[in-house]
Amino acid sequence: MADMSDVAREAIDLTLSARGRRVILGLAGPPGAGKSTLAAAIVTAARAAVTPEWAVHLPMDGFHLSNAQLERLGLADRKGAPATFDTGGYAAMLARVAADDGRDIYAPDYDRIVHHEPIAARLVIAGPARLVVTEGNYLAVDTAPWRSARAYIDHLWYVEAPDPVRQERLIERQLAGGRDEPGARDWVARSDWPNGELVKLSRPHADLVICLEAKPLK
Repeated sequence: MADMSDVAREAIDLTLSARGRRVILGLAGPPGAGKSTLAAAIVTAARAAVTPEWAVHLPMDGFHLSNAQLERLGLADRKGAPATFDTGGYAAMLARVAADDGRDIYAPDYDRIVHHEPIAARLVIAGPARLVVTEGNYLAVDTAPWRSARAYIDHLWYVEAPDPVRQERLIERQLAGGRDEPGARDWVARSDWPNGELVKLSRPHADLVICLEAKPLK
């Protein structure tokens, strides 16, 4: 089991060794493995070790298709599946981040509490940022849409946790989002779990595998 502080230190050291070049660190893995919490821990540690603008979190969740588009495409009940993301937009955003032209970049975020929708320009990647931590389920999937994003990721780590732990976290997430327990369990079984099984197949494509078991993680 990996310790988050050690993982954060490794991310900081990799970035410092780049000697001023911006580094994009990708965290892949199935739903509920702990990607978001690990990303936040890395960014918090890096900001404390260097400066507040030195590290930033860029989640792929901001590139969910809107609920209106999901309804139009008949994918509302598959939210979170690969086809429900704007993969081209995400790859284009990573290209802008990798270009590192010194300008601030505004990026979308995802609201899980009120709107359950992407929110445009809620995040900013400041020009001085050297470590950009991006995370999403499918970053290690070796198919054309995801390869175009992978091309801009310098280091890709796969985050995993035992299935029973992930299932508990995923149900808790759906309950927190407003579903009742039967609805939460149904959504996890019908959507999150098959998505996770697909993601597991991408594990060999990552540079490093990290197992996180400690709670609470998302």
